[in-house]
Amino acid sequence: MSLKSVNQILGILQIESRCQEEPLLKLLNFWPEVVGVKVSRETRPLSIRRHVLWVATSSAAWSQNLTFGRYAILLKLNQRLSQLQIPALTDIRFSTAQWNEIAQETVCGQEHPSYLAQSNNINYTSQIAQPVVSVKMVFENWFRTKQVQDSHLPLCPQCQCPSPPGELERWTICSPCAAKVMERL
Repeated sequence: MSLKSVNQILGILQIESRCQEEPLLKLLNFWPEVVGVKVSRETRPLSIRRHVLWVATSSAAWSQNLTFGRYAILLKLNQRLSQLQIPALTDIRFSTAQWNEIAQETVCGQEHPSYLAQSNNINYTSQIAQPVVSVKMVFENWFRTKQVQDSHLPLCPQCQCPSPPGELERWTICSPCAAKVMERL
């Protein structure tokens, strides 16, 4: 048995990691086509280790549902991988373990209907810069801040409260009014 130096072992590991990264990069190109757009928004393939694809999911429910349907996904993936002359996968593992790190990099909060864009012409901090002395002053300071922030927002047609434009486009009313309507149903 011959002993290998640390440099030789690191070299072997680098070669192995490159060999595993290439199939993953190719797989990322057709992942949305194989699983569908909706599922691809909730999942991110992370790595391929020993012919097993590891995928991060946004929730445990997604992990469970996709685990039940993994063989159908595996068949589709292996068909595409064989066209690219990449060795077939033996399994897929779904987990929420690394979703938060990925989500911070890829998920855009601007897609949410309640998103408020930061206006370039409004400087909230300069208009409300008072030292905090009491609970009453904290509340008054918060109230003035909200007034400044909400001054440019459209009003909900039902309750006349300032509402993010995305909410009004989506539901035609603000989210508290929409929740009340849903309660009645």
